[in-house]
Amino acid sequence: MGGNGSGSVAEAIRRRLGECSPAERKVARVLLAAYPSAGFETVAKIAERSGVSAPTVLRFAARLGYRGFSEFQQALREELEQRDASPLSLYKATGFAGRADSPVEELLNSSAETLSASVRDTFAALPPDDLQHAIGLLAETKRRLLITGGRFSGLHARYLGLHLLQLRTDVHLLPDGAVERTAMLTEGGKRDVLVVFDFRRYEPALLDLARLVVKRGGKVILVTDAWLSPISAVADVVLPSQAPATTPYDSLVPALAVTETVVTGVLEALGDAAQEHMSRGEGTAKALGLY
Repeated sequence: MGGNGSGSVAEAIRRRLGECSPAERKVARVLLAAYPSAGFETVAKIAERSGVSAPTVLRFAARLGYRGFSEFQQALREELEQRDASPLSLYKATGFAGRADSPVEELLNSSAETLSASVRDTFAALPPDDLQHAIGLLAETKRRLLITGGRFSGLHARYLGLHLLQLRTDVHLLPDGAVERTAMLTEGGKRDVLVVFDFRRYEPALLDLARLVVKRGGKVILVTDAWLSPISAVADVVLPSQAPATTPYDSLVPALAVTETVVTGVLEALGDAAQEHMSRGEGTAKALGLY
């Protein structure tokens, strides 16, 4: 089967946008706007919604590497299965259930190889323009930064937030409490930037939050996995990580590498202003006996 080899069809579409003709880009926008459901419509329907001809839709599928539109849709079906994968289903799918106790040296070697490859693959597939866009939004000090995540990805959100709090003002980790979160979001508007971490199995509440920020004119930066959270349909910037399932749990190491790269980029972009903010923070902490 053709396609992008790994990751989601949406990710392949985003990567190929620069190669597309104007008509093919119309098809891409229609598919991404209602992803993945739009991809299961007929060629004629997609062409109608895009305002292009049916052959253009077929050429677009071929540009992505598929031998026909049916193969394109089969890739979408397989992706949906991957999106819904749980640790329990991956326990069987990865062959983990049949593994016997192995020497710790084998575990070390396997982890080193797998994690190193995942980080390399993540950076190789990360669009430089998207990374730069994310850094630019986070370094724009007139904007209010809102940061959140899900059950596990919330750990990454907190990690990013704690770093950015040291570099600039107006950084907020969204509270878990309904009253507190509502109060923080009530005054939202065009100057907001929401950074949201969302990995499979994706959380509907995070999509609702992203849609609210977009509706109010704010920006959304999504950090996600290779299958792409549904938030990718509304996000201004998508930063995916590549973590092939080799155990029942997807590795968050590649996403952490992306997060640390973003922090480094923001630190560079802010320059002396970041250093001055860090200095004031250190002084305050020492005055309070915290450090």
